[in-house]
Amino acid sequence: MAVVRLELPGPADEGDLGDWAEAARAVLPPDVWGYLQGGAGAERALRANRAAYDRVALLPRFLVDVSAVSPATSVLGVDWAVPFGVAPMAYHRLAHPEGEVATAAAGLGGAFVSSMFASRSFADVAAATTDPRWLQLYWLRNRDALADVVARAEEAGFGALVLTVDAPRVAARPRDSRSAFALPDDVRAVNVDPAVMDAAHTSTAGASAIQVHSRQRFDASITWADLPWLRERTTLPLLLKGILTAHDARLAVEHGVDGVVVSNHGGRQLDAAVPSLDALPAVVAAVPPGYPVLLDGGVRRGSDVFAALALGARAVLIGRPVLWGLAAGGQAGAAAVLALLRDQLEETMILSGRPTIPSIDSTAVTVRPNGWSG
Repeated sequence: MAVVRLELPGPADEGDLGDWAEAARAVLPPDVWGYLQGGAGAERALRANRAAYDRVALLPRFLVDVSAVSPATSVLGVDWAVPFGVAPMAYHRLAHPEGEVATAAAGLGGAFVSSMFASRSFADVAAATTDPRWLQLYWLRNRDALADVVARAEEAGFGALVLTVDAPRVAARPRDSRSAFALPDDVRAVNVDPAVMDAAHTSTAGASAIQVHSRQRFDASITWADLPWLRERTTLPLLLKGILTAHDARLAVEHGVDGVVVSNHGGRQLDAAVPSLDALPAVVAAVPPGYPVLLDGGVRRGSDVFAALALGARAVLIGRPVLWGLAAGGQAGAAAVLALLRDQLEETMILSGRPTIPSIDSTAVTVRPNGWSG
């Protein structure tokens, strides 16, 4: 299990979350680091997510009163202090013994999206934060187990469901196969029926236990017609995560879905899938004005958050960097990563002449097809 690193990134390193990545790598077992960092296939989608932000340039406006700046926004009628939250990621106890409790407590007022495969109980997460709490779901073949997870989260005061739709099964991830990655016995999905999770702890040479588990337990047969079954079992708003096309965005609206998360799963599912940021404008154009469209994938700087907002996202979800901070410094490390992103975002808002979230619109950016060298 990870231990707290004594030499954490300080003020001199504040411009680069990569320093937090190196601090995390120094304390994590190689197989865990590979699981957290890896992508599917040749990891093209993983790299493409970052490259997409390099094609965005900002268009600043001047002689604007930026003496006061506010990153506050609202999502699904709930106020967020910042326009970003923590993306759903499983098994935070792989990074730090306090797991999701520490991550949730590190939040800055945006949503904490707990994976259904959280390694701390939903009740413990709820006790750790007053920030908005959402639950991410994979659709299990065992629908009773799925319904039980939803009921537990709703009882703990979670405010929305986020159904991941891009994972009928976990993709082949070469780093995990090479390390024969499996969950250690002391890191478990404590909110899920244990009978559903057995394969995730069974190591097999040349195979990922996470991938094997998904093939056994995820329901690859679900369609749009199955969404009413989930709706009947909860009063919570429902968002779909993994939407990358205007076609699917329109279908989400037609089926009464309350919002979508534009995401290619951080490059961990369909390799060579379109980068999340590149898919965002078409999705936004396909849904009614004001419809909640969030984004995750590849965000590493406050200016990346700004770019996503300018291209139409209501809010952004932050993935791997939060776990870097958690691994390197526990709750304080995760909080430092999120605070750095907030500070960078606020500076970008000031220097670009957009002091409020509503003022960040499509006129704030230009997309250069060939990047900075084009």
